Amino acid sequence: MPTASGHTTAIRASRVIGTNVYNREGEKIGEIEDLMLDKLSDHIMFAVIGFGGVFSVGEKFHAIPWSVLDYVPEQGGYVVPYTREQLEAAPVNSISELSEDDGQKARNLSFDYYKVPKYW
Repeated sequence: MPTASGHTTAIRASRVIGTNVYNREGEKIGEIEDLMLDKLSDHIMFAVIGFGGVFSVGEKFHAIPWSVLDYVPEQGGYVVPYTREQLEAAPVNSISELSEDDGQKARNLSFDYYKVPKYW
């Protein structure tokens, strides 16, 4: 069933992982590496976006609230409403750090940094 903006209300995680992510200027900033799920509230806590690096060497991982990603078919990926500078200044984690404390630390830092309303 489509949402008011024409998006579907459900999507398989396997279709999301690996999708490119762009900023508002159309620059590719990374891709979705994974999704962190909140099993107790049935929400997606955040998308794990990989930035930079070559063949995963030097790559940085950001937790970005799922609600700010907007899929744009013409772009062939998700667009986030942030500048490159905002993204570069955002909290950075290793993959293992993103799941510490059941992902709550990364989630809280991300939602605070991006000033996104909390779902919990």
